Amino acid sequence: MNELPNARLELLQGTLDLIILQALVWGPRHGYGISQMIRTGSDELLRIETGSLYPALHRLERKGWIKASWTTSENNQRVKEYRLTTSGRKRLVEERSRWERLSVAMTKLLRSPEGEGA
Repeated sequence: MNELPNARLELLQGTLDLIILQALVWGPRHGYGISQMIRTGSDELLRIETGSLYPALHRLERKGWIKASWTTSENNQRVKEYRLTTSGRKRLVEERSRWERLSVAMTKLLRSPEGEGA
């Protein structure tokens, strides 16, 4: 199996929402802080581009899973800070459970004798 050293992992649809909600569990963050947490938390494997991150943040805000407010950053710049809402925490629990079930199913499939001939 040949692996490209800089190969990017593509996210399944809906996975970005789960990742953002998880990033906000430890407290409010602005967009750049969210993207940095995802990057470092995934050992640099996941990099969320601005063109994907901000539309996802706006979508999660419309759904009521996160809330945004303006604040001043440590660099004295005005930034929009996002925080998890109660319904966002509930959604995160649901999405984690779903992801864990999918992960178990994929692991079983990839370890099955039928999957070894690939």
